[in-house]
Formats: sequence, structure tokens, C-alpha cells
Amino acid sequence: MTTTKCSVICDADLIFINCVAKWPGSVHDARMLRECSLFQAFENNARKPVNGVILGDSGYMQRDWLFTPLSNPTTSAEKNDNARHMSARSTVERSIGVLKRRWHGLRRLRLAPHKACKVIVVCIMLNNRARRLNLDVPSDSDSSDSSSSEDDSDSDNEAEQQRPVQRQMTERARVAAGKVARQRFINNNF
Repeated sequence: MTTTKCSVICDADLIFINCVAKWPGSVHDARMLRECSLFQAFENNARKPVNGVILGDSGYMQRDWLFTPLSNPTTSAEKNDNARHMSARSTVERSIGVLKRRWHGLRRLRLAPHKACKVIVVCIMLNNRARRLNLDVPSDSDSSDSSSSEDDSDSDNEAEQQRPVQRQMTERARVAAGKVARQRFINNNF
């Protein structure tokens, strides 16, 4: 049976604010993001769908609304930012752990992919409701299974090479704007 991959964004209260569960397990995280409605809303300069900045790992593209860690921090401010970035990003791992403790069946979901996607989305919706009602999180002696650690170092180079030159230039400009926004944030906060 094929695996299903899910992309989620959560807030500091471990509430999922975005979930896309429709991809086969081999799809790169950056592609999943690039093809979701949230990405399109941010990229098209529509009203910001999320108040604040989204934090991603180095597998994602840098944007002025999506911060990735610096690959080679040199100053103490940059090192501080990377440490806080990593700490804040662990929130999504904790939220997935809470979700799996509440809905044990998600740990080894053995369903056809289209059914698995529906089950995942419903569990996330119920989990959000439980969080808002301040229901206790079930204890779990095996909490080390917070999420599957997948290799985020895959490259989406093939897709990048197939893009038209004009789109690549726009992509470069957006990455550059994202780097400027990230550096401004570091300079103002550290």
C-alpha cells in the first residue's frame, strides 16, 4: 500500500491552521507547499491568510512570509535567530505528537490513500476542537513517535530546471526579498 504525506501548519497553541493531505509519500515538502492554496494566497499578494510569519526548514524556499533557517549563521544575532527558529519549529512536531496520542490509529493508518487523507483531515479537525475546549491530551508512554522523520534534504531541481526563464527570475527575486525580510527581522530582534 502506498504512503500518504500530509503538510500541516500550526500555531503556538498547537492548533492546526492549515492541512493538506493528498500527496503520495514521495512528494517533496516544497512541492506540496508550492501547490497549496495558502502558498498561492501569499504569492499573489492577496490578503495575508495568516497573521505573522511561517517558519519552515531548509527544504522550503525562503520568502518574506516564510522564513527558513540561515545555512551559515556568522553573527551572534544570526545564531540566536537560528536557535529560536529551531525551537519554534518544534511546535509543529509537538502538535503532530499530540494528534497521534489523541488518535492512536494515525500511527499506523492502513487505508487506501484517498480514505487515509479524509481520516487525517477529520482527526485534525477533531483535535483542533479538543484543543479549543482545553480537553486533556491522553498520556502516552511511547511519545517518542511524534512524527515520521523524513529526509527534507531532497532537491526539487528537476522541476526548477523545467520552469521558464522568466518564472525563475521571479523566483529569484522572491527568494531575495525573503532574505532581506529575514535579515531585517534578525537585525530588529536580536
